[in-house]
Amino acid sequence: MRAHEPAEFPPEVEQVYRKAVRLEWITVAYIASAATLLYLTMGSSQAMRTSFYEDVISVVPALAFLVGTRVARRSASPDFPYGHHRATSIAHLAAALALCLMGGWLLTEAAMSYFSGERATIGGFNLFGNMVWAGWPMLAALVYTAVPSVILGRMKLKLAPKMHDKVLFADARMMKADWMAESATAVGVVGTGFGLWWLDPLAAALVSADILKDGIGTLKTAVADLIDRRPERADESGFEQLPHEVERMLRGLDWVEDARVRMRDEGHIFIGEAFVMTAPDVADLPAKLEDASARAKAMNWRVHELVVMPVTRLPDA
Repeated sequence: MRAHEPAEFPPEVEQVYRKAVRLEWITVAYIASAATLLYLTMGSSQAMRTSFYEDVISVVPALAFLVGTRVARRSASPDFPYGHHRATSIAHLAAALALCLMGGWLLTEAAMSYFSGERATIGGFNLFGNMVWAGWPMLAALVYTAVPSVILGRMKLKLAPKMHDKVLFADARMMKADWMAESATAVGVVGTGFGLWWLDPLAAALVSADILKDGIGTLKTAVADLIDRRPERADESGFEQLPHEVERMLRGLDWVEDARVRMRDEGHIFIGEAFVMTAPDVADLPAKLEDASARAKAMNWRVHELVVMPVTRLPDA
C-alpha cells in the first residue's frame, strides 16, 4: 500500500496555523492566571467555585489543539500509511468528553447544593482599617476572566474556518460565549450579598449546564467525523460543497460520462474516492485517471488524496 504524502498547509494557511498556535499558548497562560485569581477569591460561593472549574476545564480544548495539530503534521510511515491526520479528530473527541464529564458533575453538585439547603455567605475583610465586602474582589476576578476570553474567542473564530480545524472552532465558540457564564456567576455573587442564597446554586447550575451543552454539541460533531459522516464545515454552518465541486469538474472532462465522489474528513484534510463512468474506447486511461486526480487536488489544498477509478455502474451513495 502506498503511504500518503505528508499533508502540508499551503503558505497562507501555514501562517494562519502559526498564529493559532500563538493564540492557544496565550490562552493557556491567560486561563492559568484567571483560574488562580478565581481560586483566591471564590470563598464559599458555589457559583464562583463552578466558574473556577469552568476555567480549569476550558484549557482542555486549547491543549487538545496544540497536541493534536502537532501529531497530525507527522509524516506517514509503514505503521501509519495514511499519516496521523485523525489526531485532530481524536483531540476533538477528548475535549468533548472532558467538557461533558465536568459539566455533568458540576450540574449534579449544584443541584445537590440547592436541594440540601446549603447557604453560601460572602463576608468581608479588613483593608487598611476599613471593612471591604468580599464580593468586590470576586466581581473583579469575573471581569478579568470574561473580557479577554471574548477577545481571544473572536480572534480564533476567524482562523478556524481557514484551517478547517474543528477543535479550534469549538474552543473559540466557548471562549466567545464565556461572558454569559461569568455574568450568571456575578448575579449569583450579588444575589448572595443581598441574602438571596438560592441565586448562588442557581448560577452554578446555569454555568454547569452551559459547559454540558458545549460538551454535548462538540461530542456529536466529533463522533460523526470519526464514523465518516460527509464532511461538514469547520464552523458548522453546513456540509462542505467541495465533493460536489469535484464531481462537477470530473463530469466536465470530455472522456467522463458521469461521476460520483465520496470524501471523508481526516482532520484538516479530505481523503476520498471518485468513481467515473468513461466514454467508450478512451485512449491512455491510466494517464487520464492520474490527471483527473491531480486536477481535483489542485482545486483546494484540503483535497489531499483522491483515488479516481473507472466503473461500469456508479455507487448509490
